[in-house]
Amino acid sequence: MLSQKIAFIGSGAMGEAMIASLLRGGLSNPPSLFASDARRERVDELAQKYGVQPFTDNRAAASGADVVVLSVKPQRLTEVLHGLKGHIPAQALVLSIVAGATIEKISRGLAHKTIVRSMPNTPAQIGEGITVWMPSPAVSAAQQETARAILGAFGEELMVDDETYLDMATALSGTGPAYAFIFMEAMIDAGVHMGFPRHISERLVVQTLRGAVDYYEKVNRQSGVHVAALRNQVTSPGGTSAEALYYLEKAGFRTAISRAIWAAYQRSLELGREKPVHIPEKDNGEA
Repeated sequence: MLSQKIAFIGSGAMGEAMIASLLRGGLSNPPSLFASDARRERVDELAQKYGVQPFTDNRAAASGADVVVLSVKPQRLTEVLHGLKGHIPAQALVLSIVAGATIEKISRGLAHKTIVRSMPNTPAQIGEGITVWMPSPAVSAAQQETARAILGAFGEELMVDDETYLDMATALSGTGPAYAFIFMEAMIDAGVHMGFPRHISERLVVQTLRGAVDYYEKVNRQSGVHVAALRNQVTSPGGTSAEALYYLEKAGFRTAISRAIWAAYQRSLELGREKPVHIPEKDNGEA
């Protein structure tokens, strides 16, 4: 179990997912978890559900924490950093899951050097996510292990040594579930169009995709086979798969996916270059 007190600045879906994962995995206990949000009803809900300590003042939540998790929306980050500047304990680790927010931006905004930037994805909410992360040079080996434990609580984690990979991960794995969901939706709708009841079409599609991924992972571990080789295995000359793939290629399927991921990557970079927002003169650090 982690001994650190962890404050979540922003208690939306991902903040709650992290709280739930830490408790489910036995890595923390409710009194050590602080949930901060501008909406009192939201933190009261989390307090009732998980037993965590509720805050509506970010500064108060962060001041007693060993780890401060930034889990606010990118558009709110500049204001939140301004409110927290000078109120992060000197020895605390700041762990950000904010898309596009660079280590330099967070460090400058908080006047704090020990930063871990990370990019999880939504399957983290059920412990099946993958998170790419990178520590700043000031993060100690012990703090790295703390970050690894926290991020590993909701799935796989991968530490990298090049910050550009974080923006790439935002576009690929962070946004990736959206690509999978729209693909699933299209397949399900096609099944309904052919005449399947929707619940049957959904079952067929979900298990087909789950089985395809599991099959690829098993075969790849055993022989290192490329995913294209598996596609070729199910594509008989003149068969149904060949016909379907012909139309996908004709429609520019690969190009559309590639361009979508590139667009998400560019947007991640844009979020990192976000223009400063107006900061009120009086600010208690609320998110």
